[in-house]
Amino acid sequence: MRRVLSLFIGIVLVLVTLGILILASASSAKYSDASYFVRHQLVWLLVAFSLAFVAARFDYRFYQKLAIPLAAVSVFMLILVRIPGIGHEINGSWRWLRIGPLTVQPSEISKLAVIMLFSWWLARSQRRIDELKRGIFIPFGLLACFVLPIVAEPDFGTTMLISSVAVFMMYLGGVAIVPLLATGLLGLLGVALLIFQNPERMSRIFAFLDPQKYEQDKAWQLINSLRAFANGGRNGWWGQGFGNSMQKYHYLPEAHTDFIFPIIGEELGLIVALGVLALYLTLFVLGLRIALNARDDFGRFMALGITLMITMQALINFAVVTGCVPTKGLALPFISYGGSSLVVSCVMVGILVNIAQSAMHPPSAASRNPFKDRARKV
Repeated sequence: MRRVLSLFIGIVLVLVTLGILILASASSAKYSDASYFVRHQLVWLLVAFSLAFVAARFDYRFYQKLAIPLAAVSVFMLILVRIPGIGHEINGSWRWLRIGPLTVQPSEISKLAVIMLFSWWLARSQRRIDELKRGIFIPFGLLACFVLPIVAEPDFGTTMLISSVAVFMMYLGGVAIVPLLATGLLGLLGVALLIFQNPERMSRIFAFLDPQKYEQDKAWQLINSLRAFANGGRNGWWGQGFGNSMQKYHYLPEAHTDFIFPIIGEELGLIVALGVLALYLTLFVLGLRIALNARDDFGRFMALGITLMITMQALINFAVVTGCVPTKGLALPFISYGGSSLVVSCVMVGILVNIAQSAMHPPSAASRNPFKDRARKV
C-alpha cells in the first residue's frame, strides 16, 4: 500500500506540474501579461496543497461528522449563485459567488459534499440497503438537493458527473440494480427534456452532430480543438514544440481552462497526450486499490467516490475535446486553470491519502468483504 500511495501522489504532482507549464503557454496569448493566469494558479496551488495536507492529517472517519453540515452549506451556496448581486454570471451561466476578491464555484464544493454524504449514508445503511426507502428514495432525494440547483445554473456537465458518481456508489453499495436503473433513467429523461426545451443546449447538440455546418458558431471550439490535435501530428510524435501552439491565439477561447488538453496535444504531441491519458487511468487503478484496502465501509465509499469523481471528470473532458460527446464545461482535473477545481481536487487527494495510510495498519475483518455481496440481487 505504501507503493500505491507514493505512486498516486507522484502522478498528481506530475499532472499539477504539467498543468502549470502548459497553462503558461496556453494563456500567453490571452493577455499582454503572459504570467497573469500562472501567478493566480500558483496562489491557488499553495492554498490547495495546504488544505490537502490538513485533510490528510485528519482521520478520515472524522469526515462522517462533516457530511451533513458540508452538504447543507454546499446546497445553500448553490442557491445563492442564482441571487442577483450575490451570484456572478459569466457567459449566461450563474455558477460563481463573489467573496471579496475571490470567485468561488459552489458546484465544485458540491462534488466533495456528495461523495461525503453518500459515503456516510451507504455505510450506515448497509444492513437495510435493499429497502426501497433507504436504497432508492432517500439517496435520490439527497441527490436532487444538489442536482436541481446545478441544473438551474445551468450546468448539465456537472449534473451528469455528480449523478453518475452517485449512481455508481449506490450500485457498489448494494442497491438493487433494477430500481436503481429505473430511477436513474427517469432522471436522465428529465435532463433530456430540459435540454430539448433549451434552444442554446439544442444548438450544441446540432453542432456536435454536424460540426462542419456550425463551424463558425457553436462548433467553433470543437473544430479548433480537433485542428490543434491535427497540428500536433504534423510534426510527428512530439508535436509543434512547447510554446508553439497556433490554436491558443484566440482560436480556442477556453484554451487555458476546459480546452487545455488540445494545447497539450498540439505542442507536446501524441506521445505526451497518450501519457496524460495513461496517468489518469493509473490514478483510477490506484484509487480502486486504496478503496479495496480501506479499513471500513465509510473509507471504502469515500475512496471509491473520490477516485470516480476525478477520473470520470477527466474522461468527460477528453471526450468533449475530441468530439465524442457534446460540449460541456468541465475542467481537466489538476491541469485546467481554476482555483475552486484545483482546491477541491487536492482536498480529495488529501482525504484519499489518509484512507491509504490507515490501510497500512493490520486490516479489520470488514476489509475482507470490500463491497456488499450482490449475489442476492439477481
